[in-house]
Amino acid sequence: MTADWTDALARARAHAPYLARGLELYPAIAELLAQGEGEAALAEAKRIAIGVDDVGLALRREKRALATALAIGDLAGAFDLDKVMRELSLFADRAMHAAIEAAIARRVEGASSDGMIALALGKHGSGELNYSSDIDPILLYDPESLARRERDEPGEAAQRYAREMVRMLSDVTSEGYVFRVDLRLRPASEVSPLAIPLDAAITHYESSALAWERAAFIRARSCAGDIAAGEKFLDQIRPFVWRRSLDFGAIDAVRQLTRRIREQQTGPTAPAPGYNVKLGRGGIREIEFFAQTHQLIHGGRNPDLRDKRTRAALDALAQAGHIEAEDAASLGAAYDGLRQIEHRLQMVGDRQTHTLPEGEALDKVARLDGYPDGATWLEHIASLTAPVARRYDALLAEDEVSVPSDSPHVEPVPARSELDANLVERVASWTDGRYPPLRSTAALSAFEAIRSPLLDSLAAAKEPERAAARWESLLSKLSSAINLFRLLEARPGLFQLLADCLTLAPPLADAIALRPELVDALIDRTALDLPGERAELSTEMRRGERGDTYEDKLDRIRIVTGEARFALGVQVIETAHDPLDIAAALSRVAEAAIEVAQEAAEEEFAERHGRIADSELVVLGLGRLGGGMLTHASDLDLVYIFTGSHEGESDGERPLGATLYYNRLAQRVSAALSVPTAEGALYEVDTRLRPQGAQGPLAVSLESFLRYQREDAWTWEHMALTRARSLTGSPEARRQVDEALREVLCRKRSTETLVDDVRTMRSDMATHKPARGPLDIKLLRGGLVDLEFLVHYLQLREGEALTPRLDDAIAQLAARDHLPASLGEAHDLMTRLLVGTRLLAPDLAVPDKPQKAILSRLCRVEKFRDLRNALDEARNQVSDQWNRLLDERLEIER
Repeated sequence: MTADWTDALARARAHAPYLARGLELYPAIAELLAQGEGEAALAEAKRIAIGVDDVGLALRREKRALATALAIGDLAGAFDLDKVMRELSLFADRAMHAAIEAAIARRVEGASSDGMIALALGKHGSGELNYSSDIDPILLYDPESLARRERDEPGEAAQRYAREMVRMLSDVTSEGYVFRVDLRLRPASEVSPLAIPLDAAITHYESSALAWERAAFIRARSCAGDIAAGEKFLDQIRPFVWRRSLDFGAIDAVRQLTRRIREQQTGPTAPAPGYNVKLGRGGIREIEFFAQTHQLIHGGRNPDLRDKRTRAALDALAQAGHIEAEDAASLGAAYDGLRQIEHRLQMVGDRQTHTLPEGEALDKVARLDGYPDGATWLEHIASLTAPVARRYDALLAEDEVSVPSDSPHVEPVPARSELDANLVERVASWTDGRYPPLRSTAALSAFEAIRSPLLDSLAAAKEPERAAARWESLLSKLSSAINLFRLLEARPGLFQLLADCLTLAPPLADAIALRPELVDALIDRTALDLPGERAELSTEMRRGERGDTYEDKLDRIRIVTGEARFALGVQVIETAHDPLDIAAALSRVAEAAIEVAQEAAEEEFAERHGRIADSELVVLGLGRLGGGMLTHASDLDLVYIFTGSHEGESDGERPLGATLYYNRLAQRVSAALSVPTAEGALYEVDTRLRPQGAQGPLAVSLESFLRYQREDAWTWEHMALTRARSLTGSPEARRQVDEALREVLCRKRSTETLVDDVRTMRSDMATHKPARGPLDIKLLRGGLVDLEFLVHYLQLREGEALTPRLDDAIAQLAARDHLPASLGEAHDLMTRLLVGTRLLAPDLAVPDKPQKAILSRLCRVEKFRDLRNALDEARNQVSDQWNRLLDERLEIER
C-alpha cells in the first residue's frame, strides 16, 4: 500500500485535537511529514529536546513530537503496527533510564544508575506500548551497589529515587506528562515501599507470590537503570515463571481473572458505543490471555514458546503444534486490528481510553481511521472481536484431552447411583491422615475438587478394587499430590489415561509415582502422536537457558527423554500405534539423548583438557539400539571408538594423551546417560560388548578396534557387530567406522566352525539364561534370540544383508532365498509382543484379561488364544530354519 501523507495529515487535523496541536507545536516535523519523509520526521522528534537541561521538560517535548510523527506515519500507512509499538516502547525505556539517572544525580552528583533497576511488565515489557499507555514497572535496588550519600540508608535512598522518578514522568505540567506510572504490580504493593530490595523480591517470588504474578512476568524484561542486574534477577526467578511441571492453579487463576473481567464489564458485550476494545468480550486482553495461558502450560518445557510479543507467541505456539495454525492466524490478525483501533481512540486526545464513544465522537474517530462513519467502523470491529470471543470461550471451557475413541478401555461412566458403596467409603478413607500427600488443607481442597470424577473413573475400571489399590500405592509414594490433582481437575479426560497407566502397566505406574509431572506430557492434543525425527528430538533436548550448567543440560535431556518415553508407553497401552513404530521411536529418543549427552560431556571436558586435533569420539550402538528397535526395558549397548592416532594429545591447560583422554571422556558420556540427577535416572548403559569385554579399556582407537576384531575376537563378538551402528561423530568419522565394520563382517569364514560356534553359544545361553516365563518371547526357544542367531549366522556366512535392522536383514536374506519371507512376519509378531509385554506383563507371566486384550490388539489378532497360536506357529518356523541351517532340533516348550 502506498503511503498517503496528505490524507493522513488532513484526518489528523480534522479529527484528532492532540495530533493537530502537535503539528502546530512542531512545524519542522509537520513539514517533513507533508513531504513524505517519515523517518526524517522521527529522527527530528528524537532530537527535539537536545539542549534542554531539565530532564522532565525534555522528555515531555520528545514524547509529544515522537507521538505526532508516529501517528501520522501510522495513519498514512507508512509505519506498521510493530514499528509504532517498538518506537513507543523504546522511548519508554529511554525515559525511565533518564529519569532514574537524573533522580540519582540530584542526590549524588556524577553517580551512575548501578543498583537501581526498572523492570518493564505488560505491553511495555513486550515492546507493544500504545499511544497513551500507562507503564507498569517494578523498581528494585541492590543495597550493596546503589549510589547514595554517606548518611543515607540504602532503603531510604531507593525510595527517594523512586518517588523522584515517578514525579518526573507522571506530573502533569503545561507541557503535559511523559507517562502515567503505575507501581501496583510490585510485590505486596499495598504495604511495600515503591522500590524493593533484590533479596526481598527473590524471596517473594520463590515463596509467596500469587498465581497472577507468574502471568505478569511472562512479558517482563530489564529496561532501565542497572539493566545487567535486572537481567540477572530475571534469570534467578525464571523457575518461578517457567515451571517445568504444570501449575494448573496458575492457569486457572488466569481464567478466573478473565471471567471476573467479563463479569465486571458493564458496557456492551459486542462492539457498540461503550464497548471496551481492551477488556470487552473478544477484546485485546482475551487474545493476550489466550497466548499467555498456553505459554504457562507449555513454556516451562519449551523455551521457544516464551516470546514476550503476543503475535509472535501465537505463531510459536502454532509452530509447536499446541494451537491450530488457523487460530494463531485469526487471533493474530484480530490483535493487530484491535491494537490499531486502540491507537485511534487514544490519538484523539492523548487519553488512556479503550471505550468506543457515541454519536458524533464515534463518527470522528471512525473517519480518523479512514472509515466513512461510525456504523461502518463498528461492523469492522465486530469482525475482529467475534472470532476472538469464540476461541476464548472454547479455552475457558477446555477440559478434555484427546483419547482414541476406539480404545478398548474407555467405557461409559456409570451413573452416580451405580457406584459401589464400598468403593465410595474406601476413597473417603484416603483423607484420614494415612497418606502424607493428603494431610495439608490445600491438598485436601484439591482432592475434594476431583473426588467425584475420580470415583467415576474407578467405577468405570474393569477391576475397581484393583484400580483403587493402585491409586493408594501411588499416594503412598508421592511427596506431594496437589499439582497432580489440579491437573486432573483441569483435564478430566486424563482420568481414564491415568487409570490405564496405574492399573494396566506397572512400569508406568512406578514412573508416575516417582515423577508425577510426567502426566503433564499427556495434556497436549499431540500426546498420542509419535515423536518426530531424531534431529527434532535433539533440538528439543538442547533447548536451554542462558547460563545453564552441565547439570542443567543433563536434566534437560532427562526431562525430554522421560516425557517422550512415558508418552510412548501410554501409546502402547492405548494401542495408538503399531508397536514396531513405537520401538523405532524409542530408539530415536535414545539416539538423540546419546548425541546431546555426548556434546555436553565433550564441551565440559574440553574446558579443562581441550580437544585433540584430527580425532573424535564415535559412539556405536549395538543390540536393539543398533537395530533401531528399543523397548521400554532396553539397556543401551554402547562401544566407544576414537579416530586418529592413539599417540595424539589434547590442547587444554591439562593435556592428556589420546587413550587416556577418550577413556575419561567415554566415562563421562556413560555417566551423563546413566547417573541419576535431580530429574531422575535415564538409561542403563552396557559397555561389555567392547573389545576384551569388561577387562578392556572403555574406549579404543579405530586401529586397535580393527586389530582386535581381526586377530582376537570370538564369533559371538562378530555376531554382535552385525547389529552395530555408528550413532555419533562427523560424517567422515562415521564413514571410517562403518567401513571398518564392513571389513570385519565380510571376512571369509569356515562354515563348519561358524555352525559349531553358533550352536554352542546358543546352548550356553539357554543354560545360563533360560526363559523367565511363558511370554518371554525373547529367550523362549524358537523366539527372537534364535531368530537373531539365524540371521547373524547367515550374514557372517554370506557376507550379505549387512544391515543392523533385523527386519531389513531378513527381507534381504529372503530376497536371496536364504530364508523364507514368512520369517519377516514372525519377527514382526514377536517384536510387537516384546514391546507390549515390557509394560503390560513385565514378569512375562500370562497377564489378566485386560492386558491380554491389549496384547492381542497390539499383535493384530482378535483374541489372546489366537495370539498364542500365532506365536506357536512363528516359533515353529524359526525351529524349522534352525534345523535346516544348523542341523539341530529345538525343543519348543508350550
